[in-house]
Amino acid sequence: MMKTTRNFLAAVLAVSFLAGCSGSASLSYTNYVDPKIGSGGHGHVFVGANVPFGAVQLGPTSIPQDWDWCSGYHDSDSTVIGFSHTHLNGTGIGDLFDVTLMPVTGQVTYARGRGDDPKSGLWSYADRSREEVRPGYYSVPLTRYGITAEMTATARVGLSRYTFPASEEAAVVIDLENGGCWDSPVKTEMKAVGSDVIEGCRWSSGWASDQRVYFVAQFSRPFSSFTLTGKNNMYGRVSFSTGEGEQIMVKVALSPVSVEGARANMAAELPGWNFEAVAARAAKDWDEELSRIRITTQDEKLRKVFYTALYHTMIAPSVFCDVDGSYYGADHQNHASEGFTNYTTFSLWDTYRAAMPLMSLIHRDRMPDIINTMLAIYRQQGKLPVWHLMGCETNCMVGNPGIMPVADAILKGLDGFDRDLAYEALKNSAMVPDRGQDLRMKYGYIPAGMHNQSLAYDMEYAIADASVAAVAKALGKEDDYKYFLERSHSYRHYFDPQTGFMRGKDAEGKFIVPFNPYMSDHNNDVYCEGNAWQYTWLVPQDFDGLVNCFGSKEAFLTKLDSLFTVSSVIEGAAASPDISGLIGQYAHGNEPSHHIIYFYTMAGQPWKAADRVREVLTTLYHDAPDGLSGNEDVGQMSAWYVLSAMGFYQANLAEPRYWFGCPLVDKAEIKVPGGLFTVRTEGNGEGNGYIQRVTLNGQPYDKPYIDFKDMAAGNELVFYMGKEQTVWY
Repeated sequence: MMKTTRNFLAAVLAVSFLAGCSGSASLSYTNYVDPKIGSGGHGHVFVGANVPFGAVQLGPTSIPQDWDWCSGYHDSDSTVIGFSHTHLNGTGIGDLFDVTLMPVTGQVTYARGRGDDPKSGLWSYADRSREEVRPGYYSVPLTRYGITAEMTATARVGLSRYTFPASEEAAVVIDLENGGCWDSPVKTEMKAVGSDVIEGCRWSSGWASDQRVYFVAQFSRPFSSFTLTGKNNMYGRVSFSTGEGEQIMVKVALSPVSVEGARANMAAELPGWNFEAVAARAAKDWDEELSRIRITTQDEKLRKVFYTALYHTMIAPSVFCDVDGSYYGADHQNHASEGFTNYTTFSLWDTYRAAMPLMSLIHRDRMPDIINTMLAIYRQQGKLPVWHLMGCETNCMVGNPGIMPVADAILKGLDGFDRDLAYEALKNSAMVPDRGQDLRMKYGYIPAGMHNQSLAYDMEYAIADASVAAVAKALGKEDDYKYFLERSHSYRHYFDPQTGFMRGKDAEGKFIVPFNPYMSDHNNDVYCEGNAWQYTWLVPQDFDGLVNCFGSKEAFLTKLDSLFTVSSVIEGAAASPDISGLIGQYAHGNEPSHHIIYFYTMAGQPWKAADRVREVLTTLYHDAPDGLSGNEDVGQMSAWYVLSAMGFYQANLAEPRYWFGCPLVDKAEIKVPGGLFTVRTEGNGEGNGYIQRVTLNGQPYDKPYIDFKDMAAGNELVFYMGKEQTVWY
């Protein structure tokens, strides 16, 4: 066993002992996490070292900048251009990869390089057979240089340790040119401060149009020289002479505000050089967060998939401020502390559906900062975030998805933010006449031909309007309630009773032709990353109204049944690659489908919900690199698994209730303000796949859902399982 491994294990055991003495959870939960689940296929997950919700995501970045490398890493490829301090997790667009460090020996070409030419850049193959990755730690040998790279992190500081061979030309190259995919540098600076520190910045434009990162890199021993080189001096070579097996560490602190902020972040979070202690602390931080849900199951694969999923929900939103609270705002100005921790990476079209409802349940202590960040964004840009990244509004995806989590927080009684300001933000954001909303307010819906993805925009706006209406009703604002409730029904314009589908409609009220419900034309359609089969069901806010569109509940259920049994062929030469994870035309790999299965419970056929939930949980999630059916989407895909495996899902953000499906775990204990919310199943397994009856605190319970307030109070919910397809409510 290597000395470094022995030291790490000793540190882990010491922290574990102290944790046990203090009565907190042991470190066992991290043992169930495999960060490489979702690194194959189209999962796009981050692989590397970080702490929960940390600003730093330190890990390898590869040569390709194609779609499946949006996180910088893919299981199919072992090239490494360096180790970047920021990465995205599961997105469909690539950005970041800031402040990339590459340990090298000898003379190199200062460029990203090409995979068909091993000497075309800095890059090296990684020996994936010796790769180690676990929460808070990453390590891999670089075969070209004979160097082993290890890394760990605090919230704002990345710590790397490189084991070099004997070399008179050893170096660590700081690469400020190569971001990821859509990203390009617009300003880079580096300078040496003394003989062991490099300071600088990287400003870039990409998905985030005006991103700013400042950094301070300190080395564990003095360097012999520092040279600016490469294209536009965007590379800094920090040179050393090394003996065989000599280790050099470098800690890099980031700040969105200034170099001075980065210095302060380093001083506060990582003043020393104890690599094993930092890695052990990161593991402990992960374990404390993962222990917010303690499950009991005999299925070890289920346990692994569950805790890996929970892990993936805690990578973002990520901290986006200095230790003193200062941050870079949506107005592209620096702001002093406003009394909350500022966050970024809000993939809200994805995460409003499950990841945010999961956070409101298990991270109630963190949610006030999340909401306050969103309200600060509203103050600075005039509307709640759509898809916010590093202080920049990308306006990516359709609708008004920032409305739902803010409304949900109010409806669930969360505190720590200004409710009057929150309602102002909800109402004003819903009235901004951009992105098709102006057309919607004029015509009552968004006409096809006047705005791309018109139907998708409108139906998502309708979901947001229902959330505004629900808050208005709760606050006694009757006029607003009536206005937004009526507007939340705009989806009805698109329903065609002749075909039974939601279809695009022109400004004269005529359905557009030709029409093919299996057809998809990515980014050039009335739908967004979907087709008529998926979008017909995008009405979680008005279940009864959707049923009425079909004329009867029987007709609704017949159509819903067919969704899962028709052909899975997606037609069209430019079909959206996001339509994946297909069961019939139900597309679990993309978010518009995520609530649909729970319609069965709402419609009085919970056994069908149980069947389909179990099918998705057991066939579309795996403990392998290709373990997700679509992009991770910043925690959404995994949050669906976590909630559904416990037996429930919040289908409608305008109602703070979680609908029942099919619990897979035997028991789940969730830390909530009231203590522990316990979910237990009796008779689980042995073909007992259906809920027969439910109790809450030992008393018969006759609802197909549980309200958030009953979860947060720390009650005990018991599902009694059996083989009979029955209705208990």
